[in-house]
Amino acid sequence: MNPEAAALAAVKDADRKHVFHSWSAQELIDPLAVAGAEGSYFWDYQGNRYLDFSSALVYTNIGYQHPKVTAAIADQAARLCTVAPGFAVDVRSEAARLIAERTPGDLNKIFFTNAGAEAVENAVRMARVHTGRPKVLSAYRSYHGATSTAINLTGDARRFGNDSATAGVVHFWGPFAYRSPFYAADEAEECERALRHLEDTIVFEGPQSIAAIILETVGGAPGVLVHPDGYLAGVRELCDRHGIVFILDEVMVGFGRTGRWFASEHWDVTPDLICFAKGVTSGYVPLGGVAISAAIAETFARRPYPGGLTYSGHVLACAAAVATLNVMEEEGIVEQSARTGAQLLGPGLRALAERHPSVGEVRGLGTFWALELVRSRETREPLVPYNAAGADNAPMAEFAAACKKGGVWPLTAGNRLHVAPACNITPQDVAKGLAVLDEALSVADAHTT
Repeated sequence: MNPEAAALAAVKDADRKHVFHSWSAQELIDPLAVAGAEGSYFWDYQGNRYLDFSSALVYTNIGYQHPKVTAAIADQAARLCTVAPGFAVDVRSEAARLIAERTPGDLNKIFFTNAGAEAVENAVRMARVHTGRPKVLSAYRSYHGATSTAINLTGDARRFGNDSATAGVVHFWGPFAYRSPFYAADEAEECERALRHLEDTIVFEGPQSIAAIILETVGGAPGVLVHPDGYLAGVRELCDRHGIVFILDEVMVGFGRTGRWFASEHWDVTPDLICFAKGVTSGYVPLGGVAISAAIAETFARRPYPGGLTYSGHVLACAAAVATLNVMEEEGIVEQSARTGAQLLGPGLRALAERHPSVGEVRGLGTFWALELVRSRETREPLVPYNAAGADNAPMAEFAAACKKGGVWPLTAGNRLHVAPACNITPQDVAKGLAVLDEALSVADAHTT
């Protein structure tokens, strides 16, 4: 057995025996063994290279193994690997400063967590303590994480096996013109009716009982749902009117993903709290957090905040954040993401839609797009049913396999393809990825009517 084959066999054997994978029936999966990665690519032990159109799980915003970030992590490890969260440390302070410089409005205080779900947990806790109210409203088409409160806030089917019905969560329908729950004729009407529905929900739940409304600034896992103009501003007005804390979940879309540092900049809306993670370190070391407005920070000026984490602001993670943010600034990666979306991905994906009857809609911003795959453009029937598994999901599984065969690693969710490459992907790699998608979509076309 050659060294590569031996290494592959050892990795696969240990994985099968000892690793418990997320969201999976353990005996029904066969994870790819990854040997290495660089830039927009990763490869397996057999030498197969994949153009990563998923940015891992939408977080390698600067690609894999950027030398300035890996060097910063190594330098920090040599100087100081860890210290308790109660101390003031240069790299932690600098990470907080750099993040606060990029947040909108007066969100100048940063509470660090280990990941996005913990950011959501703590944002909700802050809102409840700040207002003295118990309820939180979130959208049905949403994903906010897998910890206790976050999974109850989540609207998609991953909530079903975890929903305790005791979390004080009320769900509502957000705008989605392509599959409008409000029978709207266009996006303007969808926005108006969605805001009226949210206002009715607030009224009938009792505004005095609602601590917060949480929204993904652009819906990530639910399908890259870009809110119509005016919607986030309308939610902001409802929150102001009723004394409700407005939380934006930017875990997936912050730090360049939509062509802005934070996606809320597209609509010039400032929330009271922003949850972030993923792209802040490009995933090199886990880090998340909550950016906090002056009013909410003042609540805890002389009153202890009832929460904390052993690794809050871990110095290796903060070093990765500082290096990542500096690289993004120096290399113009946020601006590159915006150009790639406007000039390459957007036009390229729309051209695919013109050629393939399985594509019902194209939507997105920056380096964050989705193709809504359908059996019929006329009826808009999804290519696979909601929460499909097994044989019901076969068309999407066949499509994903065709992408991988062509050397592109796709991110599929439900009946959708999410296109989320590194924010600094080259034009040549965009063209290569689109060519593979063009061929793979013929597999989806075979299931159309």
